[in-house]
Amino acid sequence: MPLISSVPGLQLVAIGTQRPDQIKLDDPSIEILSPERAAVADSVDLVIVASVNESHYRFAKLALEAGKHVVVEKPFTPTLNEARELAVLAKRVGRNLAVFQNRRWDSDYLTVRDAIRNESLGDIVHFESHIDRYAPNVPQAWREEPVPAGGTWFDLGPHVADQVLLQFGLPERVVASFAQQRAGARTDDWFTVILEYGRMRVVLRGAQVVPGFGMRFLVHGTNRSVMKQAQDVQEHQLIAGLRPGDPSYGVDPDDAYVFDPADASAQRRAVPATRGDQSQFYVQLERAIRGEGPNPVAPAEAVALIALLEAAAISASEGRPTALPLTEAERVAFENDRSSHS
Repeated sequence: MPLISSVPGLQLVAIGTQRPDQIKLDDPSIEILSPERAAVADSVDLVIVASVNESHYRFAKLALEAGKHVVVEKPFTPTLNEARELAVLAKRVGRNLAVFQNRRWDSDYLTVRDAIRNESLGDIVHFESHIDRYAPNVPQAWREEPVPAGGTWFDLGPHVADQVLLQFGLPERVVASFAQQRAGARTDDWFTVILEYGRMRVVLRGAQVVPGFGMRFLVHGTNRSVMKQAQDVQEHQLIAGLRPGDPSYGVDPDDAYVFDPADASAQRRAVPATRGDQSQFYVQLERAIRGEGPNPVAPAEAVALIALLEAAAISASEGRPTALPLTEAERVAFENDRSSHS
């Protein structure tokens, strides 16, 4: 809610929940409704679907058919067919449908993106992205169940995969390996996914048993390399009560480092981190609803991401490289929407 309340033009008017007794609000004007009623309420213009993964399609469809703009928490849908159906429906009813890929506005990603643009790295040949956690005990949670869109790849993978699609576009093939490393694990809790782009390789890694954090990003170009170690700080800042608009919100104290073998005097040079601001998702969405800017994460981008997630799951299961199962029209739509963010 802090990201929403920070944006002029957006106001929380209702919450849909099956557990109303657990909702504590300071504002008595906010209605507490069932999820089904909240999705179609007359007082609501924008519905945010943040329920369990299996229900994303149902609630998004319900809201779109009621003429609402819709935001869906990642992963968009458990299946590619569901993602496609929602994209078609949003176009038919003329409403904005966006997926909450807030990590596009993380300081760590923005820092590396800016280094690729500004630090003369040369042709990128290797891009590596880690998203690790230390959760050695399996919790009793729906994300840990062997259901469609369950497991660490569908939980953490959308963050790193979306950043790569935004940066480099669609890969030619995907090669993936999943594992269950924790005692009692019922679904994947470790992944390594390699995306093939000509001679460039992108490596995505995620795990739940990482006691010591190594790096967040490592990029090698033909001239220079860049490394970013610490992860974005916004999640911790929001938990601590800091809000968008505060002078220190999104400020990342961890520099990136550029390595230049041609510079004997300074082979490792610090580059200050770019400030992050996840509230930009809602800033841009509010503009899109008013017809003043592009959708921050459009349906074609969301469909492509689900295709990548599915392709990796197939590759890991069958032990073979897998192409993204997208039509030519879907590929064109993805590139058109991706180009609107440059």
